[in-house]
Amino acid sequence: MSQDFHPNSDRKTSPNFLDFSLASYDYELPLEQIAQNPASPRDSAKLLLVDSPDTYKHCIFRDLPSFLQPGDLLVMNDTRVIPARLYGRKISGAAIEVLLLEEKEFNTWLALVKPGKRLQIGAKIVFEGRSEKQCALIATVIEIDESTGGRLLKFDVPDGLSLLQVIDSFGEMPLPPYITNSEADDDEYQTVYAQNLGAIASPTAGLHFTPELLQKLADSGINSAFVTLHVGVGTFRPVEVEDVTTHQMHGEWIDVSQATVEQIRATKAKGGRIIAVGTTAVRALEGAAVASGQLEPFCGKTHMFIYPGYQWRVVEGLITNFHLPRSSLLMLVSALIGRKRLLDLYSEAIASKYHFYSFGDGMLILPEARITPP
Repeated sequence: MSQDFHPNSDRKTSPNFLDFSLASYDYELPLEQIAQNPASPRDSAKLLLVDSPDTYKHCIFRDLPSFLQPGDLLVMNDTRVIPARLYGRKISGAAIEVLLLEEKEFNTWLALVKPGKRLQIGAKIVFEGRSEKQCALIATVIEIDESTGGRLLKFDVPDGLSLLQVIDSFGEMPLPPYITNSEADDDEYQTVYAQNLGAIASPTAGLHFTPELLQKLADSGINSAFVTLHVGVGTFRPVEVEDVTTHQMHGEWIDVSQATVEQIRATKAKGGRIIAVGTTAVRALEGAAVASGQLEPFCGKTHMFIYPGYQWRVVEGLITNFHLPRSSLLMLVSALIGRKRLLDLYSEAIASKYHFYSFGDGMLILPEARITPP
């Protein structure tokens, strides 16, 4: 089931509160503050605590339990990143780079390819395994996807296996393009609770958690629940329209289970707070709520795009990293605490030498810091 909806359609458009111009979501970041490696240990990252509409504190992520309350519920995205970057060659010998985006049917994947002009319908790509005993994979271009400029590839996987069962022997972890000099291993780009294969990028706000921190949270009476959003091109697709309200998100697959819905309902009934871990968890929860009119179990695609003026249905607080300028993720966080407030906090983080983006430091926005749309 795929849902197209306009989640901000019930907003009030006060010019003093809302700004929908792309240029107003810009900021400058020194290149040296783009994190190339994760904090070690993970929970030693800096944490900017936003605890009211006017105040903030500089903290360390490992101290997270002291900022939350017994009965609060952390909702985490348990997607697992696949080694989605493949290097192959055409039958003619020309080199081809492939980035898998999502599985459309069994062993048929939408992918971005370089160079694309060389891959027309019917072209075949050969991928060699890392072991001499492994058979090569062959993928055939069966369709050109106009919306992404990518290709639909049908993989011929030996012995009737799925591509996901063999991809570790052929693919590489697809680190974002701004990570150019990293020494991180593959496990450091997975959350410690990652389970469900399917993402092409990590839900990076969750990278700060360790098993010990999760146990400390549980011992403090802070509960955890899980959703799945397979992070794809929709999360990172740049906003290129000057009026951000006209930006169209690429669909991403989500699964919000009955068990998680029941945990959220029970938490709210007892006065606990719903804290999303990462913008992808936000999109999963709010996407499920908008699709059904209220929070219900949901499995399918969401095209959720949250920007200022959005009327929140589920999420009350947020743990997040620092996002790229002019990105849909920056707009989502702005919807929670306001664009000007968020950019002021980013300026403070830059001045305090925080690290940004996927391997960077974190921010905790408590419910008390949220704004109320006019």
